[in-house]
Amino acid sequence: MNVWYYVDGTDKVGPIEEDEVINLCKSGILTEQSYIWRKGFDNWIFIKEVEEFSFLFNGGDADAAMAEQPEEMPDFVYPTMDWNSVNYDQKLFSIKIGKDRGSEVDVEYGPYSLNFLKKLMDDKRITPKTYIFTHGMDNWIFVADIPIYEKVFAELPPPITDEERRRSTRKPFIARIFFHNNEKFFDGVCRDISIGGMQVLVSDFVAKANDVISLNVHPENSEYGFVASGEIVRILEGGQGFSIRFSDLKPAAKQSIEKYIKQ
Repeated sequence: MNVWYYVDGTDKVGPIEEDEVINLCKSGILTEQSYIWRKGFDNWIFIKEVEEFSFLFNGGDADAAMAEQPEEMPDFVYPTMDWNSVNYDQKLFSIKIGKDRGSEVDVEYGPYSLNFLKKLMDDKRITPKTYIFTHGMDNWIFVADIPIYEKVFAELPPPITDEERRRSTRKPFIARIFFHNNEKFFDGVCRDISIGGMQVLVSDFVAKANDVISLNVHPENSEYGFVASGEIVRILEGGQGFSIRFSDLKPAAKQSIEKYIKQ
């Protein structure tokens, strides 16, 4: 029989057998929007979308299949950024503006394409010391440090001092977004995170105000991840993301957010 894992707050629980999953559903510990996984799945999905358990939520019949013991649970691991094959017109990059212009506070913007970033550079709205990030990178880096800087901006990158490189910046919070029952996932960079909600910068996300979505939020290589759901209260200007108000945050999620804010 299959063995299963599920998400409880920020914890991955398991392995457990199918009968245990059913009992957890019947007791209300697992709901139709709980995330679950077994070997053979590409990623975590809502339990109501799993054939073996859909009968618990829509009155159908269970039809469990045989499978091997899972080896390990997958994390959201992005492939290393391939700078040599990047599409210059694709909106992939978030940036931090603030300290690069003498302010004490950084604010995230994006996602933008490399061609748009070149325009921002030409207009002096960003500098080579602006932070940049995209999936597949370990952390924010200076624009000056991207491997194809000379090719994108048609000039040599300026030198960055050791003191400037010692400036610390927190790893970005990445939200994997599950929208309705769509099998397509969206990934965005979070900003203005609080217990009440946050903003998510994401490209080509089809949503509108009052839609209810679920998110698996996790800063890369960090312990501050959490699962949440809530209502979209505003679409950001230019359709570059949205503001979400959390609903019924579990204690573990609140604790993760508070730790992240205080770090």
